[in-house]
Amino acid sequence: MSASYAQEYEKCRIWVEEALGSCFLEDMPQKELLEAMRYSLLAGGKRIRPILLLKFCEAAGGVSEKALPFACALEMLHTYSLIHDDLPCMDDDTLRRGQPSNHMVYGVCTATLAGDALQAAAFRTLLAADLPPGIIRDAGMVLGRAAGEHGICAGQYLDMKAEGKRLTVDDLTQIHALKTAAMLRAASVMGVLCAGRQADGTQAIAADRYAEALGLAFQIRDDMLDCISSAETLGKTVGSDAARGKSTFVSLLGMDACAELVSQKTEEAKLAVRDKFSDTCFLEWLADSLAGREK
Repeated sequence: MSASYAQEYEKCRIWVEEALGSCFLEDMPQKELLEAMRYSLLAGGKRIRPILLLKFCEAAGGVSEKALPFACALEMLHTYSLIHDDLPCMDDDTLRRGQPSNHMVYGVCTATLAGDALQAAAFRTLLAADLPPGIIRDAGMVLGRAAGEHGICAGQYLDMKAEGKRLTVDDLTQIHALKTAAMLRAASVMGVLCAGRQADGTQAIAADRYAEALGLAFQIRDDMLDCISSAETLGKTVGSDAARGKSTFVSLLGMDACAELVSQKTEEAKLAVRDKFSDTCFLEWLADSLAGREK
């Protein structure tokens, strides 16, 4: 059974890749800017966020084809955040998804503009979706909140301010509820909205709770892999948080407690959606799969 879900995941991932691959191909004087946008947008990755959006749309009774523009918009915005996070003034990472970070290839100025342009393109893509205006409006509100001072920007700010400080588990949880989980929550809720469900309805609330727990489990597992894996496997620099004096879940709790917490949060995610949708098998499989991932 798990093999069939893995195949379903891969099918969705390829579908998203193909859609993203058709973007930003115009022949214009600013062609290098478009190349920089495509460089990071098409650098691979798990595509968890767009896949969550598509699968929550299906789980809520919607048609995933209608949700594809929202899925692409979400990945554009996520990619913008990665480009900016890697900049020397932020996390100063030189490796992303197994390739040199955007600014290492195109320079800081072009990389910054590529991120800016991807964020603008994300909202343009969302607004152009073939869905009722009310759904587009609500989805735009969800994505805008996740992208700004109540989401990933807030998380990145708090993360930077925390460098060199000894944080509590609650402090770290707050940072990653914003930096990591906010976009996962947006993906899940936007998927439910695509199916015509209300933003304050039972299914949207369940999707939000699922993604909040999933996001924390994902980050804790990420911190664990940063200690036990390699740059070649993860496709990004390892040990950089420790080098900058940043607290992680592993540094605060230890590996055994982290593994237990990943398991606990994964179960919370699964319970949040169980009985709220007609079929949650894929969503539950995905939570288990991410909890045990090696990269």
